[in-house]
Amino acid sequence: MTSSSIGMGEQDSAERERFEKELKRIIEASEDAGLLLRVIGSLAFQMHCPQYGYLQQAMGRAYTDIDFAAYRKQAKGIKELMSGLGYAEDQEVFIVSEGDRSIFNNPSNGLHVDVFYEKLDFCHVISWNGRLEVDSPTIPLAELLLEKMQIVKINEKDVIDTIMLLLEHPLADSDNETINIGWVAQLCAKDWGLWRTSTMNLGKVSQLAQGYAQLSDEQKTFVKLQVETALARIEAEQKTLAWRLRARVGDRVKWYKEVDEVH
Repeated sequence: MTSSSIGMGEQDSAERERFEKELKRIIEASEDAGLLLRVIGSLAFQMHCPQYGYLQQAMGRAYTDIDFAAYRKQAKGIKELMSGLGYAEDQEVFIVSEGDRSIFNNPSNGLHVDVFYEKLDFCHVISWNGRLEVDSPTIPLAELLLEKMQIVKINEKDVIDTIMLLLEHPLADSDNETINIGWVAQLCAKDWGLWRTSTMNLGKVSQLAQGYAQLSDEQKTFVKLQVETALARIEAEQKTLAWRLRARVGDRVKWYKEVDEVH
């Protein structure tokens, strides 16, 4: 785990509420406009973990920006929406990313909004194809888990968010308020690199959870059990031929893309 301090630090309730209120404003405006925006990042974990969301603040996990997933076909409408809400787009980002990402900044409140179109593409690609309709107002729980598990140089903030998610939601082969570990297993069975990073990080989360004083012994044990169950389900999924061929090469060839920082 890297020691990056981004997303970590004391953040009082008033500052956290400022982010949460702005997120709610954007979501309500997008729904009124018929646009499909789904929350990702720290605020998504907070929204989807009402019982254990308190751990973010208790463990020093801070909000830094507001992140969304969307489909590129609605990019124009999203840009018009954000402009109407007082945000200015950094157009260079959209051009350089070839339409995969938009960044908006609001000079009046100093807040920053990231929109990822079609996929999250950092160390590994996590596609939104057909998945954004599954849950609301966040991306599905399986994708929330993968959002963190695909980061090779995982940070403490990612570990904290994952611990919350595993404490809050059971594992299942469906998306109804459960982490669809069957879907995670299917994706990992097709892509050895994603499997390698995800299983590595699940193990790290289990290990690091044991060191948090903010967690009870029962919570630490439950996180460990959830990870063991997830790993067993991922291992049980039949792997593709491409996966098996890549597995023969193993770590001798780099299996991920370098990313300086993932928010």
